[in-house]
Amino acid sequence: MAASRLVVALSARALASVDVPLTLPQLRSLVALHTCGPIKLAAMAATLGVTPSTALRMAERLEAQGLIDRRVNPDNRREVVLRLTPAGEELVGRVLSHRRAEIRILVERLPARERAGLLPALTALTAAAGEIDPGLAPSAEAGRLAGVVDDPLNPAP
Repeated sequence: MAASRLVVALSARALASVDVPLTLPQLRSLVALHTCGPIKLAAMAATLGVTPSTALRMAERLEAQGLIDRRVNPDNRREVVLRLTPAGEELVGRVLSHRRAEIRILVERLPARERAGLLPALTALTAAAGEIDPGLAPSAEAGRLAGVVDDPLNPAP
């Protein structure tokens, strides 16, 4: 629980470092889009573990802020595809950079012996989480859920 609180606190501080009013769930949505690339709305909902209507409301708010773009899939007009705008990409980059810098500072405070054990332990924990809940491994699961490998709005190879 302490590690979980630390990660949430680091994310909240990174979010506070930018001048954009976002909630942590909104940031999570932006990071998922950053990780997965263009994704269908239904796949975004599944990746985040929310209902499609909740994902739609989130997408509408983020679109109103100019951070994501919603488009109808030209191959299936019933599908909505989400992607980050350049402003969304830039925002996610700043937040993730800030969070990485804070994590780097924390890790550098550890004695060398403890630091050496950190990477294998976190790698094992992440692998175990991926086995328990595929939604925690967005890069693999989101591609399957999205049903697209390439950008569905730009079918050129």
